[in-house]
Amino acid sequence: MEQHALDPELAHVVSQFTIVGNVESIEPYGDGHINVTYLVVTSQARYILQKMNTTVFPDTAHLMRNIELVTGFLREQHQETLDIVPTRDGASYYTDEHGAWRIYKFIEGTISYNLVDDPLIFERAGAAFGAFQRRLAQFDASELTETIEHFHDTPKRFRDFQAAVAADPLGRASGVQQEIEFYLAHAGEYSEIMDALADGSVPLRVTHNDTKLNNILMDAKTGEPRAIIDLDTVMPGSMLFDFGDSIRFGASTGLEDERDLSKVHFSLPLFRAYANGFLSQVGSSATECELELMPMSAKMMTMECGMRFLGDYLLGDVYFATKYPEHNLVRTHTQMQLVREMEEQMPQMHAAIESVMNHD
Repeated sequence: MEQHALDPELAHVVSQFTIVGNVESIEPYGDGHINVTYLVVTSQARYILQKMNTTVFPDTAHLMRNIELVTGFLREQHQETLDIVPTRDGASYYTDEHGAWRIYKFIEGTISYNLVDDPLIFERAGAAFGAFQRRLAQFDASELTETIEHFHDTPKRFRDFQAAVAADPLGRASGVQQEIEFYLAHAGEYSEIMDALADGSVPLRVTHNDTKLNNILMDAKTGEPRAIIDLDTVMPGSMLFDFGDSIRFGASTGLEDERDLSKVHFSLPLFRAYANGFLSQVGSSATECELELMPMSAKMMTMECGMRFLGDYLLGDVYFATKYPEHNLVRTHTQMQLVREMEEQMPQMHAAIESVMNHD
């Protein structure tokens, strides 16, 4: 087998961690938006190396402390989770002049999905995040640091969006007036979940806050969920953030950056399947207000993500990783398409939640 030369910088970084075996390859891995990820293969094991985005997550120490606390808590409950490989100095991460780095053990025998059309798989995904929510219910949320302030504070996201429209440093706003108007027209809805958190009708819980389908590792043979990954945004929040973002990403028939909008639809059967799995784990602890807001949360998280994509496009693509100049705009269009279809099917979404709860 042909042996490629290792990147000297990456090889040096990997040498700072207590991995086993001789390093054979270090290659780019996955398609995450924020961190830069590599697969490290040694003669004895595989690992995930990540260069953390210190612009998005400036407080690396507290970020890694959050992950250590949460993974330790989950491991005590015999739940498979991310396994941090310490540095040779015993730290959870390593810093050099290029940035902050961490290594996880590779979780073997698993698969993840960017897109799913099988309701059973999506129901299992719902159960996985519901169980994650249930297991962390006993965890003291006050121990966690807010790694990104106002992460799912939709009114704050909207203010940021308005600021991006006003700044328009690249003069892109003139070409996306319809998109801008779409988000301005929904301004009256953005505070609904945050208002419910503020008045206590929606309880504060420990939440994942980035519940995309591909953040669940499924067993490659059985299809059962094994581990929740990407724990950078685990912090106090609302269960509705997790549920809504799962639907935004997973109940779409198209990828998040699908250019052909005829392939992008909101799937009510997938919504029902996920709700069934999620509520099978957290149903009895969900408040009436949480249940009532679940359909709206799917729309709200889709609105929020879309305006973030559009705002980043206007600012010159400074936050989300892009592969071509219109990438964020394409993402915006898929989110708008989903919102429109969710609005049309909102009564059926409410009926689906009621059906799940009555069945239980």
